[in-house]
Amino acid sequence: MRKFLDGLYNVAAYAAALFMVSILVCVLLLIVGRQVGWYIPGLNAYAGYSMAAASFLALAHTFRHNEHIRVTLVLNALNPKWRHVLNLLSLFIALVLAANVAYYSIHLVMESYEFNDLSVEEDATPLWIPQLAMAIGSVLFAVALLEELVRTFITKKDVIASSTAE
Repeated sequence: MRKFLDGLYNVAAYAAALFMVSILVCVLLLIVGRQVGWYIPGLNAYAGYSMAAASFLALAHTFRHNEHIRVTLVLNALNPKWRHVLNLLSLFIALVLAANVAYYSIHLVMESYEFNDLSVEEDATPLWIPQLAMAIGSVLFAVALLEELVRTFITKKDVIASSTAE
């Protein structure tokens, strides 16, 4: 199961990287277009959609590789038992929050599709399309948090303790 999930997180990370490249392309086209006097309608919106997609799709991968910023000052001051308990508690709270974001992201995509919401920008893109990346990324992040919570609970090993000792 872990191998499958890691593969899924990697696919999302590669997609996030492609969206980052698309941000670069959109911005470069806007800059060059301004210099030569042409304009592509909706390019600003596509840069924004790409930024949101890159941000959300990268969440699970960066969490899985312990690259999220964590405030470990308090955790490092505690003995290992309390550090473990506080880590479990923080993972649980993060999971509840991420699951809430995932639920409402999915709900937003479904409503946008149902009501045929269109972008107010010049592109008039159906909003459920760019919102889908946010929903997928938030679901993957919630799954990564659940996986880490279960792993930490069962093995009693904290990623935080091992990463801060380096």
